[in-house]
Amino acid sequence: MSNDKPSHSQRAAVPELVCPAGSLPALKAAVDNGADTVYFGYKNDTNARNFAGLNFDRKAMLEGVAYAHARGRHVLVAINTFPQPGREADWHAAVDGAAELGVDAVILADVGLLDYASRRHPDLRRHLSVQGSATSYEAVNFAHREFGIRRAVLPRVLTLTQVEGVIRNTPVEIEVFGFGSLCVMNEGRCWLSAYATGESPNTVGACSPAKYVKWDRQPGRMDTRLNGILIDRYGDDEPAGYPTLCKGRFEVNGSTYYALEEPTSLNVLELLPEIARIGVSAIKVEGRQRSPAYVAQVTRTLRAALDELGKGAEHFAVRPAWQAELGKVAEGSQVTLGAYNRPWR
Repeated sequence: MSNDKPSHSQRAAVPELVCPAGSLPALKAAVDNGADTVYFGYKNDTNARNFAGLNFDRKAMLEGVAYAHARGRHVLVAINTFPQPGREADWHAAVDGAAELGVDAVILADVGLLDYASRRHPDLRRHLSVQGSATSYEAVNFAHREFGIRRAVLPRVLTLTQVEGVIRNTPVEIEVFGFGSLCVMNEGRCWLSAYATGESPNTVGACSPAKYVKWDRQPGRMDTRLNGILIDRYGDDEPAGYPTLCKGRFEVNGSTYYALEEPTSLNVLELLPEIARIGVSAIKVEGRQRSPAYVAQVTRTLRAALDELGKGAEHFAVRPAWQAELGKVAEGSQVTLGAYNRPWR
């Protein structure tokens, strides 16, 4: 992160590693295993991972910021949901609190909140959240011109060629996702979940909110439902995943399969040299809802790969051990390059 504070170490042409923290133990796991930067959210609906048992109260925030800063790492706070009518003060208070804590940047999506932060806290770095869904350099440059953003997180729908086109036409740092769950909908605003539950993931802070989830044990099987809608049916020998509509199995024309998206995780290990070449500033790991063990394993593996890349892209080769480690924590034990690689284009 190119601001007044030096990063964990200055690695020329190697992207910064940005890792998730859904809890204080996860934050410490990320820092201890080589993250340059960690990101977390408040324990309320100002962030888009508002799950029960996750996120930070003020006490945990203070300890987390102190822990990271003492080790030369950066801390970002995600305040990336859209303020609700009559409750704008809650989101303003979140921005004010982040500034008071001395975090290195806030991650925002709403233009009104970006405007508030730029006027109230002009010295606080502002990053455009993936929830802002900026897919062009025009959108990124608008946020830079109007609200002074320093970085934009691009949605997981662009090819690397398209990402490069954005980078070449903006002064803003560009961050892309490197590992974790994929979202088939307009980033963070799942219409499927909203249709099934009546609640937008971006306004309540959770896709497939837990209060609508039901696991129904039947003889020889386990049914998972979201607000009464059957999402999947597992045999006794199958692990039952969390019921999100996009990764459910449905009957279509007499065949039952993953009709929208298979459970799989993005993994860009083999693309790291190209990602560095085009000038990506940071690689983000998805997973604030995942365990500290997940955070530690993914962070440690990507740190090793990025350190190897720092020795020279011409000699970089993906090690089978790295792929094996990431495969263990991938959804459905499957990985994909996602939209980054579209041979048909």
